[in-house]
Amino acid sequence: MKLLRLSTQIHKWVALVIGLQVLFWVGGGLVMTAIPIETVRSEHRFQKPDYPAFSMNALIPMQTAAARLSAPIDKAELRHTPRGPAWVFTPKSGEPVILSALDGKPFAAFTRAEALRLAQAAYRGEAQAEKATLFDEAPRETGREGPLWRVDFNDFEHTSFYLSPETGEVVTRRSGVWRVYDFFWRLHILDFKNGENFNHPTLIIITILTLSMVVSGFILLWIKLARDWTVHQATRRKLAHKA
Repeated sequence: MKLLRLSTQIHKWVALVIGLQVLFWVGGGLVMTAIPIETVRSEHRFQKPDYPAFSMNALIPMQTAAARLSAPIDKAELRHTPRGPAWVFTPKSGEPVILSALDGKPFAAFTRAEALRLAQAAYRGEAQAEKATLFDEAPRETGREGPLWRVDFNDFEHTSFYLSPETGEVVTRRSGVWRVYDFFWRLHILDFKNGENFNHPTLIIITILTLSMVVSGFILLWIKLARDWTVHQATRRKLAHKA
């Protein structure tokens, strides 16, 4: 009886406290499993655009381009971009430096019209790029820092491409589907700031409480099944005695 009373109290009060969160977990899990991750990432809306051709003989050697930098270089990469070949130098500390591989200079800023053109070239579908906005600081949803161009398309999913202001590459894709998914993901791990930390105390405490609710529920089920079995056996003996 003590075990029954204790289990009932634990199950009832814990369920009252965290029942809504458990509902969010289950509902969020359903959303995250029902929507294909490729759709969330807008992979069906992206295609690699045709890059302008160039001759390797026209490129500035890596050492020549790197000599113009003051910081020590940890990594160098030659990248083919929509605005031409680029040297991407990653210093030992700080942000990567991107220089044109044709003249060794930083890429000139491009216009809103060019942002729309570059984004449209990378888009797969019938929708049109209708709005381009330059952000001095990347929006939080991109998970990036520094300036970025955002180009919005008039499709059903409200797709947005984020472009590098130097190379015009699509560095991040977002959509209404992604934002719904991201909301449920943050709700799932209870990290509404960055959506990355699933080891914080709040989640651990709620998980422990949920485990106690499940364990107490199994105890209640075991007790009820044991009682039902006892009643069933008593009924059978009674009927057998009458017979």
